[in-house]
Amino acid sequence: MQEDRRGIPIPTIKRFPSYLRLLKQYLEEGKEMVSATTLADELGLKPIQVRKDISCTGIEGKPKVGFSITYLIEAIIHTLGWDNATDAVLIGAGHLGSALSRYEGFESYGLKIVAAFDIDKNKCGTKLGEVSVFPLDSLKEYIKENHVNIGVIAVPAIQAQGIAELLVDCGILAIWNFAPKDLKLPEHVVVQRTDLATSFAVLSAKVRRKMANEELSGEMDEW
Repeated sequence: MQEDRRGIPIPTIKRFPSYLRLLKQYLEEGKEMVSATTLADELGLKPIQVRKDISCTGIEGKPKVGFSITYLIEAIIHTLGWDNATDAVLIGAGHLGSALSRYEGFESYGLKIVAAFDIDKNKCGTKLGEVSVFPLDSLKEYIKENHVNIGVIAVPAIQAQGIAELLVDCGILAIWNFAPKDLKLPEHVVVQRTDLATSFAVLSAKVRRKMANEELSGEMDEW
């Protein structure tokens, strides 16, 4: 099973945000404790899996009582590294880049977009919310001076590979790719792709399946 550098299984890391969302909801409802069984039921998991995931944070529950919601939230945030804001540069100041730079939720995850870069000279010198836009040819100098390790790509697919290679040349260690393009980069570079087209394809397939099942159910009711 694939693991991150801390030895935590990647599937566990992917489940942590779902735990956080649910735990924060419970906290808002005034709850103080939660059991692994409750979390499992809500998320469609098995209790033993939830306990294994939580054990990666170092938090231990109390028999027949469960886990302190406050402590568990803090432990998951710390395990994910979200309690330490990580600076990132954004490449692409178009519609998608503008939306990403204005999304306030990133900072609650520990990500802070500190600067945006674009080849369009008309956009340079402007701001996307609070984020300043700089010319792309100043990227390397900015990364070196500000010790940034993460790059966010929000450019058209045809430009994505070139931009990714530029980021690697500038010393970037991790890339969050929003372009509909698979990147070929050195193994030491961490790449996470967010493919909106793939996500919609999955959504569309699920909708069609659901509609087909409902139609089948309706036909059976008529029998």
